[in-house]
Amino acid sequence: MSFYASSEGVAAAINRHATLWIGVLFLTIALLPTIIGPLFVEPVQGEVLSDIPNLPPDLSHPFGTQSEGRDVLAVLMRGTPATLAIGLIGGGVALVIGSALGFIAGFFGRRTDAIISTVVDVGLTIPPLAILILIGASFPVVSLLAMGIVVATTAWMSSARVIRAQVLSLKEREYVRVARLSGAGNFHIIFLELMPNLIPFLAANFVNAVTSTILASIGLEVLGLGPQQSRTLGSTIYEAMYHTAMWRGLWWWWLPPIVVLVLIFLGLFLISIGLDRYANPRLERH
Repeated sequence: MSFYASSEGVAAAINRHATLWIGVLFLTIALLPTIIGPLFVEPVQGEVLSDIPNLPPDLSHPFGTQSEGRDVLAVLMRGTPATLAIGLIGGGVALVIGSALGFIAGFFGRRTDAIISTVVDVGLTIPPLAILILIGASFPVVSLLAMGIVVATTAWMSSARVIRAQVLSLKEREYVRVARLSGAGNFHIIFLELMPNLIPFLAANFVNAVTSTILASIGLEVLGLGPQQSRTLGSTIYEAMYHTAMWRGLWWWWLPPIVVLVLIFLGLFLISIGLDRYANPRLERH
């Protein structure tokens, strides 16, 4: 009896968070070239002149080769994790900065809130790509870490705004007033009262920040401002454009990285929706 009850509980949990699991499935599919790629190609085949250029897909080259002699599958094996690494670095930095400023602005209010909110509002009016181009062009050599930090310079502002709004709402709750009356300090209230209640929301915000930073990094890489020493999905698309692969009929060069990016964005979007529903049960009821 307990086995059937537990099975029904697991099934109900999966149904409740179906959007979240579908998002995880999309991300898993996007990582398939990295997971199963070593069964078909060697990592060294992602280097220049490692194979015959412009070969269409076949059994020995499932995704074909580029004009530079790189195997496209080998490039995806290295490029997909690199692109996700940029997103995780940028999303993490953006969440830390945005959370810190959002908590400070929302909790302390008054002049501090006015200053931070003004900076955020002004920053959001400036086209982020223009800022990223100026910053990215100033780096002589761009690594994955530097790329993640560069794209985080604009992603933190939206995080700060939404987290501030959440803190403004939570700090008026009864349990926060009780903590104040019991003599708890400001940092105790922020870290032990407010933050634990915002963990699902912060997780959803982190996923959104990762999505924003990946999109920003792709924009820079397509312009030729990406990491020079690491292969990424954006740099693969840039090289396909540079070598006019679209006009030469080399569809296997540019289509696979675009499909992987679409799967990544769909997966992150669905995971974000699933986390939002978990953080706010009202969304699930509607």
